[in-house]
Amino acid sequence: MADIDITRGTAFPATEASVDRIVAFLRAAYGWMCAGLAITAVTAWFVASSPSLLQAIRSGPLYLVLIVAQLGIVYVLSARVQRLSASTASWLFIGYSVLTGVTLSFLMLVYTGETLTSTFVVAAGMFGAMAAYGTVAKRSLAGWGQFLFMGLIGVVIASIVGLFWHNDGLQFVISFIGVIVFTGLAAYDAQRLKSMALMTSAGDSGSYAIVGALALYLDFVNLFLMLLRLQGGGRRR
Repeated sequence: MADIDITRGTAFPATEASVDRIVAFLRAAYGWMCAGLAITAVTAWFVASSPSLLQAIRSGPLYLVLIVAQLGIVYVLSARVQRLSASTASWLFIGYSVLTGVTLSFLMLVYTGETLTSTFVVAAGMFGAMAAYGTVAKRSLAGWGQFLFMGLIGVVIASIVGLFWHNDGLQFVISFIGVIVFTGLAAYDAQRLKSMALMTSAGDSGSYAIVGALALYLDFVNLFLMLLRLQGGGRRR
């Protein structure tokens, strides 16, 4: 069999060297993803346990600055990965994980610990199953890309509308569609990592593995958030 480059639709010979290269790349990407999630969780817990930090973030424009900084890091990692060294990419990813932990720290004040834990477990199970499917699937999932991208744009636009129009029905629909989109992206991005592994040189594989980890990280975090929004009954009173 041949490994498929889902970005161009061409085939790579499945040699022993290519298989080893893919395995090493996937190990690095998933390792960084798990490290990023751990950093985010620890940061969120630390910030949530400090009322003074929460007040400082909540007051003034600091929260907006954090959001802009996150978007900036994602742009740099995604658009300039060819120019980044592995060490620079790793520090940017760590920084993004910390910033995400800060912005998500308020969830610990809104939802109970039981709800956060159970939702995390469900998200991990769904993500793991779809990522495994994307990794072992023989057929290309490239056809999912355009559909999922359109769904992602729709979720973003609907979420912006939801900020100004508070409607429980709309929020449920956004969350439900979001779960579908991000579970699909988990499989799509997992398969795309194999192509990234084969298209990058040994010297660039470190930075590209981190970019792959960022894609998986974003899929998981957004899936977790969408599932959490469906758990309205788990809010603190």
